[in-house]
This record gives sequence, structure tokens and C-alpha cells, in this order.
Amino acid sequence: MRTAATFEIDYVQFLGEDGRLLREDLPEFAKDPKALVALFKQMLLVRAFDTKAVALQRTGKLGTYASCLGHEATHIGIGSAMQLDDVLAPSYREYGAQFVRGVKPREVLMYWGGDERGNHFSGPAHDYPWCVPIGTQCLHAAGAALAFKLRDEPRVAVACVGDGGSSKTDTYAAINSAGAYGLPFVLCIINNQWAISVPRKAQTGARTLAQKGLAGGLDCVQVDGNDLIAVRAAMDHALKRARTGHGGSVIELVTYRLADHTTADDARRYRPDEEVKAAWTREPLVRLRTYLTSLGVWSEAEELAWREVCNARVDEEVNAYLAVPPPPVTDMFDHLYETLPLDLAAQREDAIDWESRR
Repeated sequence: MRTAATFEIDYVQFLGEDGRLLREDLPEFAKDPKALVALFKQMLLVRAFDTKAVALQRTGKLGTYASCLGHEATHIGIGSAMQLDDVLAPSYREYGAQFVRGVKPREVLMYWGGDERGNHFSGPAHDYPWCVPIGTQCLHAAGAALAFKLRDEPRVAVACVGDGGSSKTDTYAAINSAGAYGLPFVLCIINNQWAISVPRKAQTGARTLAQKGLAGGLDCVQVDGNDLIAVRAAMDHALKRARTGHGGSVIELVTYRLADHTTADDARRYRPDEEVKAAWTREPLVRLRTYLTSLGVWSEAEELAWREVCNARVDEEVNAYLAVPPPPVTDMFDHLYETLPLDLAAQREDAIDWESRR
């Protein structure tokens, strides 16, 4: 008997859980303290938005909302590394990456407020809308990557999926296609430890989620998803490989979902309190804040001032969202069929009559 194959999965980390620098070979962007401060500010903006969105839902001004609490480093690391003409296929939680790419917070609020017009992004129109059917966005991104390859365009398609979604057949099909055709495709698996109420260990026997890309022939790495420097460095590497014709990658970003899965969930029913408390000690904002403070480029006063700016920006976006007139009731019928079936046509007329009498 002989060994047919062996493999290793590299782990990328630059900042320890206490914010100390663990290695000296910093990527170029991280050698510029001002650049790191700018990225940290983006993370704080995402945190401010997320806090406000949850409050809006609790007061009846938003529908069910999927919090991104604890994912700030993954979002900003992914979004800031991409070029504008790349394509992002998000799941339904990558708001920070989308903000970096030009999507307005008011559009996120519109979507979770039940208004599909929120998917008409102010940012890149070629980015995909939010995807609630788990994993299907991975195939969409693989299709975009195939188009880039056929057109010989130096563009990359990036898909984001959760740890639970990484076990879906759509995700495996995207990985296989990307490897078979050498596509410029980067799959970011946001491993936040819980697929709704199912722990990671209960939904896959793989030692890492990164290794799921090996069978497809992709470059695979596991990253500390609470370390902004590590996330951005891994993304820079994967995007450069893809853009220069060296194929796709799978990046597993190990983080933690500090909030409930959505505002319709109560994670206290299934998640140990001790686990959550421990996760708060590793969260991304504390880690990068500690490092920047040690460099002398960030202070408590600067953070308080910036938080005021963030809160003002978020309030402006909330007011813009609340001021948007609701869509006409006929929107639920239009653009679905070439010819509307008779029963739906009758319902449409009833809806018009109802709206006119409101």
C-alpha cells in the first residue's frame, strides 16, 4: 500500500487574542498605521450600524434582521481587498464588505424592512443581491468567474458562505467547477461556529472547513477571522492568485457569532453562556484597538469622537430609510409572469382597489 495524497492546511494569524503582534512579517498595508486606523474606523461604523438595526427591529421599524456582531474583521478585510470591478456574492450578513464597496446602510435597512428595492445597490450594480437560500450564491459567483475567464478579464468573483452553508451541495458544486475550469473564484467560509442552532461539529466531520476546497483542486487556508490583518492578507493573496490566472481559493475565516442568528432567534436556548463570554474576549474590535493603541496611533478620545461620527451617519441613513415611501402593492404581482394568470390578475385588481381606499 502507498500514500495517494497528503495535505496540510496553513493557519494565518498576525495578532494574538490580547492584541500583541505575533510575527514581524507584516503585509505591506499593515505597515502603515494610518491604513490600519482607516480599516478600524470602518469596523466601528459596522458595529454602530448593527446596534441601531437591532434596535429598529425591537421597536417595530424593521423586520427580522440578521446581526453581524463579531464579524467586523471578516467583512472589512474582504471588502477592502477587492477591486471595484470584482463581483461579490454575499449571503445575508456581509454588510461591512458591502459598505466598503459603496452600498448604503439605508439599502440594507430597506431590504430587512421588506422592501426589495434595497437590492438596487448604490454600489457596484454587478454585485449580487443578498441570498437567503443557503449556498446558492456560491454557484452564482462561480458562473461570474467563468465569464471573466472566457472574456479574459482580470476580475475575480468572491462568494461568502457560512459554516453551515459550506455543507450544501451548491457550495461543493461551485468549488468543483472553480477547480475544474481554473476559475478566478474566491470562496470565503465565515465559520462563526453555529449554523443557526447547530454547532459546527454536528454538521460536518471535516477537521477544517478550508479543506473542503482541496477535493476541487483549490488553494486552501484557515484564517483567524477576528484578526483584521490576517483576513486582509489572506484575501490579498487569494485575489492576486486568481487575477493572475493561478486559480481559485477557499479561505476559512474562524470567528464567532456574538449575537443571535437573527432577531427571530434566541441563542440562549442552545448556546452555552460560558462559550459566548469567552468569545467576547477574542472579538475583533478589542483586538485591533489594543494593537493600534500600543502603536500610539489610537486613543480613547479619538474613538469616542469617531463613535459620534458613526452614530450621526447611521442616524442619517435610518432617517433616509424611514422616509422612503412604501412600494405600490402591485409590485408583488408585476415582473413575475409574461402574462399574469387569471387568479393572480384578479388578486392584483383587488389589491389596487384596497390600496385606493386606504
